[in-house]
Amino acid sequence: MFSRVARKILIQERCRSSKHFLNRRGFSSSCRRDKQEGRILKGPGNIELPKTTIPDFVFSHCEKFPDLVCSECPITKKKYTFRQVRDRSKNLGKVLRKKFGLNRGDAVLIFLPNLPEFQITTLGCMTAGLVVSTANCLYTADEISRQIVDSSSKLIITTVESYEVARKSVEKAQKRIPIICIRTRQDQLLPRDAIDFEEVSTTVLDIPDLEPSDPEDVAVLPYSSGTTGLPKGVRLSHHNIVSNLMQMNDSYSKLIRNVEGNEQDVTLAVLPMFHIYGFTITTLFMMIKGSKVLPLQRFSPDTYIQSLKEYNVDYLFLAPPLVLFLTLHPDVLPEYLKKLRFAFSGAAPLGPLDEEKFLDKVGRHVLLVQAYGLTETSPLVAANTRFVGEDLRDVSQGSIGHVVANTEAKIVKPGDPTATPLGALESGELLVRGPQVMQGYHNNQKATDEILQDGWLRTGDLAHYNERDFIFITDRVKELIKVKGFQVAPAELEELLRDHPKVADAAVIGIPDMVSGELPRAYIQLKENTNTDDINRFLNDKVAKYKRLEGGIEFVKEIPKNSAGKILRRQLKERYLQEQQA
Repeated sequence: MFSRVARKILIQERCRSSKHFLNRRGFSSSCRRDKQEGRILKGPGNIELPKTTIPDFVFSHCEKFPDLVCSECPITKKKYTFRQVRDRSKNLGKVLRKKFGLNRGDAVLIFLPNLPEFQITTLGCMTAGLVVSTANCLYTADEISRQIVDSSSKLIITTVESYEVARKSVEKAQKRIPIICIRTRQDQLLPRDAIDFEEVSTTVLDIPDLEPSDPEDVAVLPYSSGTTGLPKGVRLSHHNIVSNLMQMNDSYSKLIRNVEGNEQDVTLAVLPMFHIYGFTITTLFMMIKGSKVLPLQRFSPDTYIQSLKEYNVDYLFLAPPLVLFLTLHPDVLPEYLKKLRFAFSGAAPLGPLDEEKFLDKVGRHVLLVQAYGLTETSPLVAANTRFVGEDLRDVSQGSIGHVVANTEAKIVKPGDPTATPLGALESGELLVRGPQVMQGYHNNQKATDEILQDGWLRTGDLAHYNERDFIFITDRVKELIKVKGFQVAPAELEELLRDHPKVADAAVIGIPDMVSGELPRAYIQLKENTNTDDINRFLNDKVAKYKRLEGGIEFVKEIPKNSAGKILRRQLKERYLQEQQA
C-alpha cells in the first residue's frame, strides 16, 4: 500500500481534475467559449451485422485455422487447438441437454478462473441453447448462492479448487444441482460427488446436432450493479455479442491481424474471462482473429513477467493497475515486449501521464489504445482508433475515442435523459444506443426502466466531447466503486453491514488509491459498542477480497441522508477528501 503522503498527492490531483478538467488543447470546461449546438455523436458509418448465434459465428471463423493452438496455459502447458475447442464444445452441449436433462433457455453458472477450458465451457453451453451465467471466481459461497437463486441456474461448472465453495453455495441456495469439475493439474483427485469435465467434454453422442438458438435468445447473463444498487443479471443476446464482435473487428482491423498460414499472434490473458471485458474481447474476439490466447488463472508478478519473457506476446489487454505494473516494475524489461504491437486499456480511465510513462518504458513502437464499455453494452461502446496512421497520441490522449460503428451517443444534463443534447466541451451524463445494448436486467423491470429509456442506455458516467468528437470521461454519476476494474456496489456492502447485530446503519463510499484506483470505506452508526476488527471479521467471510473495507471504517453518530432517506455518499466523499488535504 502507498504511503499517506502518496495518497494525499493523488487526492489533490483528483480534486483539481474534477474542478478544472482540461481538454487536450488545454481549454477548461469552465472557460468562456462560444456555446455550440448539441448533437448526437455517431460511429463511423454502419456495417452489416449477421443474424446468427455466437458459436456459429465464432466457429465459422475458426474453420480457416483448425490445427493452430487456440488456448494454452503458460504454467501447465495444457493446450487445445481450435478444432478441439469446437469438437469438445459440441460434445459438452449435447451431453448437457441429453444426459443432464437441461432445456433450451436454462442457465448454467460458470464459476471459473482463466483456463484453456473456458472457451469450451461457454461455447459448449451456448451450442445447446443454454444461458451462460459467468460468476467471479473470487466470490464466496454467499455471493454465489445469491447468483444461483437469481439466475435459476440448473448446473455449475467449476474447478477442483473451487468445488467446496460451489458445494456450499448450492446448500445455501437450498438447491440440488450437479457440479462439473475441471482438474487444473493432472495429479488432482476429483471430489466425491463431482462430475468429471474431461469425461463429459469427450463423450461423443451419436445424435444430430442440436437445433440452433434464435439470435435474439439470451446467451450470456453476467452480473453488474448498473448505475446503482445490488448486482443484477444483464440479459445479453447472441445478436448483442455478435454485433459487438463485428464492431470490434471494424475498429481494430488495422491493429489486430488475422492469422496468416501458421504465423500466429499471441495474447496474454490475465484479466478475468468471467468479466464481460475478458469474455467478449480476450476470449471470443481473439478466437475469430486466430490468436493463441494464454490464460493465467490469477495475477502473480513472477508468473506474469515469466510469461512475457517466454512467449514474446503481440497483444496485451490491460486495466490501469496492470499498465502501472508494467511501467513501474523493475523486472519488466523492454526486451520482453519487443514484439508487442498493441496494448488495450479498459475497465477504468487511464490518465495521459500514465500513458506517456508506459510508452516511455515499453517503447514507442507500441500502440496503446483506450476504450470504453459496460457490461450492459457487451461491452464496447467507444474506441480510440479512428486516427490510425496519424499521430494518435496527440489528437486523442486521455480520451476514450469515438463511438464504434452502428452506435450513437449523446451528452445530456445529469438526471434528465430526455433533455436536449449538450454541445462540445459541456459536461453531462453519457447515454448510448446501438445493437450491443442489453435487452434488460433479469427479473428486474424497475431497474431496466430506470437505465433504458427510448432505446438509450444511461451509463451513469459524466463526460464531454471536443470539437473532433473525441469523448472524455470526467466523473461518475453512478455510485459504483471500481477496485482494480472490479465493480463494488455500495448498497451491497451496506446491506450486509446492517445485518451485523451491533450496527444500526451504514454508508459505503470509494476513496482514491494509487494501486487499486479506489477502495471501499465504510461509515457506520452503531447501536451497541464494537470495534473495526469485529466489523471486518463479520464482512470478510461474506464477500470477495476486493470488496473488503480496505479504505477503512469510521464510526459516526448519524449517516447523512436527504429528506427522502437517500444516503448522501457524495457529501461523505467530499468530507473525506477535505480531511486528507488538511
